[in-house]
Amino acid sequence: MNKLLVIIILLVSIHSFGQAKFGEKRDQIKALKVGFITNELALTSEEASRFWPIYNVFDDKQFELRHQKMKSIKDRLEDDSFDKMNEKEATILLAQMESNEDELYITRKKFIASLKGILPPLKIIKLKKAEENFNRKLLQQYRDKGPKK
Repeated sequence: MNKLLVIIILLVSIHSFGQAKFGEKRDQIKALKVGFITNELALTSEEASRFWPIYNVFDDKQFELRHQKMKSIKDRLEDDSFDKMNEKEATILLAQMESNEDELYITRKKFIASLKGILPPLKIIKLKKAEENFNRKLLQQYRDKGPKK
């Protein structure tokens, strides 16, 4: 019984450590992203003070939708039972996927609408480009640091 308890505690500790590491990495990436976007958009101090609170709420919501809500869908797609899925289950899963995509779209649309009173249209467009460039550079760094073949 004691051995089982020790194993459970060890597993929980490892899981917690992994979560903390992910949270730290996410915070580091977020800090880099803030600097990158601020530089790319050439935000004034007034624009930045109004922009970042709105952006952070949007970014957190987007993260939740992409990672947490999609996790159950991804888990289902990677599950062994995927090949045994019937048409009704596939229809339900597809509806969940569509709903999540709709929610992402609506969230982004509301975000852009709220930015219109803060940033000029050109900077809003530059924001989209800056996000894409940041993600591309992040992915390239990940590839460059990954295992060498």
